[in-house]
Amino acid sequence: MITLENIKNHPEIDTYFQKTNMYLGKMGAIEHNYQHAETVARNSAKILKALGYPKRQQELAGIAGYLHDVGNVINRYDHGRTGGVLAFTFLFKMGMPPEEIAVVVSAIGNHEERNGSPVSPVGAAVMIADKADVHRSRVRKTDFATFTTRDRVNYAVDLSELKVDGVNRKIIMDLSIDLEICSVMEYFEIFLTRMLLCRRAASLLNCEFELFINKARLL
Repeated sequence: MITLENIKNHPEIDTYFQKTNMYLGKMGAIEHNYQHAETVARNSAKILKALGYPKRQQELAGIAGYLHDVGNVINRYDHGRTGGVLAFTFLFKMGMPPEEIAVVVSAIGNHEERNGSPVSPVGAAVMIADKADVHRSRVRKTDFATFTTRDRVNYAVDLSELKVDGVNRKIIMDLSIDLEICSVMEYFEIFLTRMLLCRRAASLLNCEFELFINKARLL
């Protein structure tokens, strides 16, 4: 049985991870490093655990969450689709059963807001966990004048917490942002598509999605 630890300790996968983050760094993109992969893996599994899903589904969510950005090693655009194909190659060679590979690669292939859809509990959990990982620590640039809109919005977030209320079936994204860098409404406007995708993903899990920014509920 393939576990998340097997994935983390796989030398071939680790090589692609290092190259992915290096290439994105050359582009000036925000961090897609081990910390991001670990955070998405942990929160993907956490969501399903809190909602009472089987342990194996929790493990598959962790695997999909850890691998979700590996397609960036090929190209930033449509990295979900290319990542799904790469993950298939890894998991097939490692001996994962086809029914589990299908769950993982569909979650990876559908995690982008541009062309993704929540198609399974694992996929929905990965979507939410990925979109919830916003924080200034992910911004590589040090010169504020060179920040893109995405850099600025991420840099404005000084606290980000993903909460899951399994009893009341609620998934809550709780953010604290520096209003001198980005206003609440500006953040909401820029990330509206992502937040609506999170709401769709939560719906597949029979949950409500709530967004709080500086203690004010926006969704």
